[in-house]
This record gives sequence, structure tokens and C-alpha cells, in this order.
Amino acid sequence: MSQLSPQVLLEAANRYGTPLYCYDANQISEQYAKLKAAFAGCDARFFYAAKALTNQHILKHILSLGCSVDCSSINELKLAQLAGFQSGQILYTSNSVDFSEIEEAVSLGAFVNVDSLSALEKFGKKYGNSYPLGLRLRPNIMAGGNLKISTGHADSKFGIPVEQLDRILELVRQYDIRIHTLHIHTGSEIKEASVFIQGVHFLLSLAPSFPHLKVIDLGGGFKVPYHPSEKGTDLVEISNSLRDIVALHAQQTGQSLQVWFEPGKFLVCESGYLLTKVNVIKNNGPYSFAGVDTGLNHLIRPMLYDAYHVIENCSNPTGSLKKYQVVGNICETDTLGADRELPEVREGDILVIKNAGAYGFEMSSQYNARFRPAEVLYKDGQLQLIRRRETLEDLIRTQENY
Repeated sequence: MSQLSPQVLLEAANRYGTPLYCYDANQISEQYAKLKAAFAGCDARFFYAAKALTNQHILKHILSLGCSVDCSSINELKLAQLAGFQSGQILYTSNSVDFSEIEEAVSLGAFVNVDSLSALEKFGKKYGNSYPLGLRLRPNIMAGGNLKISTGHADSKFGIPVEQLDRILELVRQYDIRIHTLHIHTGSEIKEASVFIQGVHFLLSLAPSFPHLKVIDLGGGFKVPYHPSEKGTDLVEISNSLRDIVALHAQQTGQSLQVWFEPGKFLVCESGYLLTKVNVIKNNGPYSFAGVDTGLNHLIRPMLYDAYHVIENCSNPTGSLKKYQVVGNICETDTLGADRELPEVREGDILVIKNAGAYGFEMSSQYNARFRPAEVLYKDGQLQLIRRRETLEDLIRTQENY
């Protein structure tokens, strides 16, 4: 696995300041190559889930690899188009949106999924059989590393409940809708290959009801190891089972179906590093606090999901080990790493928070009126600024008559 060296990270911090997001283009390429190799025996297609990271330079690099793109909003779709993705490379999956957004996605030529009976009926009334459509279904499968990122269970807001299949089929017949895709997404951080196999069986059990079906879409959710003790999802096991199951279905029914996946975190997570400077060391009884110049405003995952991110001391990697609470500078309980053994941390040291490429900058905010950080891309041995740091003018740019 590609890893940026401490020297490169320190160079980035010195050149562009902190806090700073730094991404390794080569690591993204390696992750996509892993996908292609693992699923070489299947008729599979990959759509990068842009919600993980939408910087134009990242999107353009992913496009250059031959990957398509999955969008969760009309603005993600437009950003994908700006990066160069063509209509046949863009998937749009709606969720609690006004129907006008679905209409706009159709006008832009994307593959479209709807996830409610209401949207399905509106689509049928307007488009009938003139535009192929995907259905996002709720399979009642519990999976994922945290309930907040589990999306296929029986209490989830996502997808049309499978219990409403009769009504789905009634609307499809009434408006002669051409169902192109059956889609599910059960969650993020799925370790077990069996969850994906369960999803395949679920979709194929419904497939004969849709004679125009071309695709089954299993969403994303491949596990990315955050903690050193963790392992990722066994992609080869999924691929081998998938190949056999889909081939048997084709033999028995005559339906030859392509399988789509929507990896987001899998492609960009491990490529990302959040660099931060230590502002203050506080020795409070049993704890030493390392207070840094970033926080939940830049990386919310530890506080929102209790997520673990490896933290290393780039400036003093050989120092004697001590235990620290790595905390941010936001006016909230703002812990980035609890009870971390690190080489001695001193004021002014640069720490690196790893696995920060997915849902790091993308979920960042201007809370406490602090600026969002700059982003740089390490590609072909060079550091390139791909987003400047915000300024005070950015905080007030959209305010009027102040």
C-alpha cells in the first residue's frame, strides 16, 4: 500500500501551513486497481461515490482511471460533469428530494434511481417508458460499522420497503415504466462478504418481476481498516460468489445482469492525511492533552461516529512514548484521539491523522468561525495545491447588508 513519507508530509505542512488535508493520488490508483483485479472474473462496473470527496482534482484523477461516478445530489452531479464525466458515466440516486431535482438529473442524462413510491409514480406520469429508471429498495438487512451509517435495515429511511413490492409492480405496469436497475445499499464499513452475497440473492429473487432489468446494484460499503488490528472486506470472495450466483441466474431465467458497485471510502480514505500543529501541551492529572489547531470542524468522524483514526507524530517519530489525549481547538468536547501512545509530543510538533480522505474535508464546517483547511494532492512526486485555505472574506461572502 502506498504511504506518504513523514518527509513529504512535513514538507506539505511547512509549505502550505496547517491544518492541511494532503491526498496521495497513487494510493487512489492502487485502490481502484485492487477493485478491477478482484472483480476481473465478473461483469462488474464501479461508480465512485462522490459524497466521500468532491474536489475537482480528485474527481478528475478518478475519471482518468476509467471509473464512473455515483452522485447523491444534483450539485454532486454537476461537479462530476465539470470534472469531465459524461452522462453515461454518472449515476444519481435520490433521497428525500423535490421531484424537480430528479427531473434535472434526467435532463442531464444520468442513470437515475428513485427511492420512494411517490417519486416512482411522479416519474411514471412524466416519463412513462421513455427513460430507463432504477429502483432503490430497502432489503431489511442490518449491516455496517455504526447504526448511523447502516442504511438497509428495517427502520431505515432509505429505499422503498420490499414489503411494498406489489405497489411497485402496480405502478410499473400502470405507467409502463422501464426498470433498468434494482439497487440496494446496506451501509458502510461492511466487513462480511456474506452481507453482499445476501444482497445479491435478495435482488435476484426480485429480478424476474422486471423484464427490462439490466443491472443489479449492491451500493458500496467495502470495509476500510482504520485500526491496525482491522482487516478489509474480502473482495475476491465476493467476486467469486457473485460470478457463480449471477451466472446461475442467467442460466435459469435468461436474464444476463451486470453488477454495479459504488465505492467511495474504499477509493479515497487511505489516500488522505490531515496534518495539524500542536498548539499547547497541558498536563492535567492523569492525562496529558495535546491541543492541536484542528478539530471536529475539520474531521467530525471521531465525535460523530466514535471513529478511530491512527495519529502519528511526524516531527518527533523516535521520541519516548507517552500517553496523550489529542484534542481540538473547538468550543466543544472535541477529542480526535483518546489514550494514544505517541512519541513525546511538544508544542509546535506536526501530527498526522491518517485515513482522512473520506468524509473529512467533505463534512467540514466553519464552526467557531474557523476557516476550512487547504487541500493538496501529491501526484507524480509533486505537491500541488488543489484548494486554498479559506479567509475571513469567505466567511462573509454570502452574507448581505452586513
